[in-house]
Amino acid sequence: MTTLFGTVIANRIGYEGRKINTLFPLDGEFNLPAQQYSHGLRQRVVIEVARSGFRETTAIIEKTTAAKIGKRQAEELAYHSASDFDDFYHQQQAQSKQLQDTGEIVVISADGKGVVVRTSDLHANTQERPLPSSKKLNKRLTKGEKHNAKLIATVVSVYTINSFVRTPQQIVKPSDEDRKIKRPRPIGKGVWASLPKEPEKFISEAFDEAIFGDKNKHKRFCALVYGNKKQLSLLKKFAKKQNLNLTIILDLIHVIEYLWKAAFVFYFQTSTQAEAWVSKRLQLILEGKSSSVGPGMPRSATLPKLTPQEGKPVDTCARYLVNNAKYLKYDDDLKAGFPIATGMIEGACRHLIKDRMDITGARWTMRGGEGVLPLGSLYISGDGDEYWQFHLQQEHKRNHLALYSSGIPLMKQVLKARCSNTPLPLPIPV
Repeated sequence: MTTLFGTVIANRIGYEGRKINTLFPLDGEFNLPAQQYSHGLRQRVVIEVARSGFRETTAIIEKTTAAKIGKRQAEELAYHSASDFDDFYHQQQAQSKQLQDTGEIVVISADGKGVVVRTSDLHANTQERPLPSSKKLNKRLTKGEKHNAKLIATVVSVYTINSFVRTPQQIVKPSDEDRKIKRPRPIGKGVWASLPKEPEKFISEAFDEAIFGDKNKHKRFCALVYGNKKQLSLLKKFAKKQNLNLTIILDLIHVIEYLWKAAFVFYFQTSTQAEAWVSKRLQLILEGKSSSVGPGMPRSATLPKLTPQEGKPVDTCARYLVNNAKYLKYDDDLKAGFPIATGMIEGACRHLIKDRMDITGARWTMRGGEGVLPLGSLYISGDGDEYWQFHLQQEHKRNHLALYSSGIPLMKQVLKARCSNTPLPLPIPV
């Protein structure tokens, strides 16, 4: 067996008979893995894979331990180690353990980021797009063409937080006293990410998790979104299904980004006038006056006699504000103490996908992505150690208890006989 300390060879007694597999009770007693790599080495690989590339992981293992492992083996170990991800969270819900310390507000947030995948793992209708025959030029890519195609990885977060009442002025122009105010921190956060799972299934599971923490629905529920129409329709669908009074809030960070892009049409990027332009309109939006900000933008773009192409960011920003006006009631949200920015989900997307998977030259298989994303999600959520103990229990059941018709009692009987050197009828494998 390959361990953190090198190769270890262990001799043990096997019980065999006609037409049955040899049983090694000592393997079950120590929960030895079915393959050559020890659980200690596997856990080390999992921790490194969650934050580094596979090649970096193999280099770190070789440098800091007495073991050597190949890149393909690291991929396989990561994928296998993530196999109990769904069962782990289902078990947590089945135990029905309510958190003792939770916030007043339950927050559901979802986002999506593109991951470059191999052509064979793309959807059938997407596989045709990146083919060389579809290029307009042979020597280089033209505008809008890309070397690779991406699949959207869905990232979902659920957590609770205490209310935090603020005013628009405290956000746009905070005073020194405002900066000293201690903000509430997320409590009991959970993050999940996946490539093959459809957003509908993921958001459904997010609602199950949110309601699990407050089955009597005494808390207030809100969803932080970035304006995707499909995402909005799914949130409304499951809120209605769960009979939930859900407040949908458009992420303020996305709104500010649209405002900055529009400001750079009129001013240089280093201009203080651009900052003043954004602050003025942000103040109005936070006061619940987005309906007056959006329509006025295209009229402003016509004054400097901009071409339609030059004024496009202004039109895009105005359309974004008008189309999502019903989710821009920040004046009411701030008075209610709701969060209005998705810092948690943005950080998760950056850590899980941008920093970990969007590596230059990397092209992922679906299997490889499903090994990395769940493991990274576990460690962001703070469930890594607890999950590993659960995974070891499942490995014990799969690799050892499943070989005995009576499970644990028969295994103990075998061990007792082995210690006392008494004859024992052979157990019948299942």
